[in-house]
Amino acid sequence: MKAIIQDRYGTAEVLSARDIEKPPIGDGDVLVRVQAASVHLGDWVLMTGSPFVMRFATGLRKPKNPVPGTDLAGTVEAVGKDVQGLRAGDAVFGWCAGAFAEYAAAPAEQFVKKPADLTFERAAAVGVSASTALQLLRDDGKVQPGQRVLVNGASGGVGTFAVQIAKALGAEVTGVTSTKNVELVRSIGADHVIDYTQQDFTKGPERFDLILDNVGNHSMAATRRALTPNGTLLSNGGGHEGGKLARVIRATIVSMFVRQQGKPSIKTQNRADLVALKELVEAGKVTPVIDRTYALAETPKAIARVASGHVRGTVVVSVSQAADASASRSAVNSAPAALPTLA
Repeated sequence: MKAIIQDRYGTAEVLSARDIEKPPIGDGDVLVRVQAASVHLGDWVLMTGSPFVMRFATGLRKPKNPVPGTDLAGTVEAVGKDVQGLRAGDAVFGWCAGAFAEYAAAPAEQFVKKPADLTFERAAAVGVSASTALQLLRDDGKVQPGQRVLVNGASGGVGTFAVQIAKALGAEVTGVTSTKNVELVRSIGADHVIDYTQQDFTKGPERFDLILDNVGNHSMAATRRALTPNGTLLSNGGGHEGGKLARVIRATIVSMFVRQQGKPSIKTQNRADLVALKELVEAGKVTPVIDRTYALAETPKAIARVASGHVRGTVVVSVSQAADASASRSAVNSAPAALPTLA
C-alpha cells in the first residue's frame, strides 16, 4: 500500500510517499481502507519535532510511528475475531496511528459508523479539532443555555466546531475572525460576528460569560477584561511551537491566582465524545467545514497549509483518489439549532 513515511524530524522533505506492507490487526482491531484523513497542527508539530519536550512521547531521534496522521474516514476491510458491531464493508470514521496511508489499523472501539449523508472528507474532519472544541466548551467551560460565549479565531479548525457546539449547548455566540471569513462564521450559526480588522473585542463594551481564545493575539489580562465578573477565559491559542506551549504554561500559572483564567487541560480523543459528535452531526447541529482537499502524495503541502495559520475549517487529504489541490473551500449554509440537553 501507499503511505506517507517520516524517518526523521524536520521540514516537509522528511515526508515521502512509499510502498509498505498493510498493517496487521489483532483480535480486537479493524483494518480500514482509508478514504480521507484530516490534517491538524499536531501533524506539523510531529513533523518538525518541536517543541523538543514532545519527543519524550513521540520518539527522541525520530517518530516512533513512521506513518503520521490520526483522524480518518473509510471502509472496513477486515475485522479481528473478537470485534462486534463492525464488519467488512461498513463506512466508519474515527482515529488511529497512521492515517496518511491507504490502509490503517486500530482497535475497533476507536471507530463508529459514518453518518450516511456525510461525505468521507467531512467525516474525516470530525476528529481532533471537534473533540477539542467539545471538551473545551462542555467540560472546561461548562457552557449553559443563555450564556454569552465569544470564540476568538472562529474560522479555524477548532473555531468552526466551537461556534457550532456552543450554539448546540444553547449559548449566544459571538465569533471573531477576519474580513474574508465574516460570512463563513455567520453561516455556521454565530449570532454576532466581529471583524478583528475593524473592532477590538477586548476594548468593546460587551462582556462574555466565556471566551475561547484560539489565537492568543491579545494578552490574557486584556482578554479577561471582556469577561463578566464570573466569566472564564480558556486560552487555547498562542501560535506554533514554543509560542503555544509558553502560553499554556502561563495560563496554568495564572489560573492558580486568577479565578477568571481557566486552567489548561489535556484533550484526548475517546469513543464517548466521538459518539456525541456523531449525534450532533446527524441532528444537523454540527457540519464540518472543509478548507481544501489534497491528494495523498500532497500531504506535505496539506501540512504546510495548516502551519500557515490561515485555514478556514479543516484541511483534508483524500486518499482514495487524486485530489485537486485547489479544491473549493466549503461553507455551511444553515445555523445549528440549540441543544440544551447536551451535557
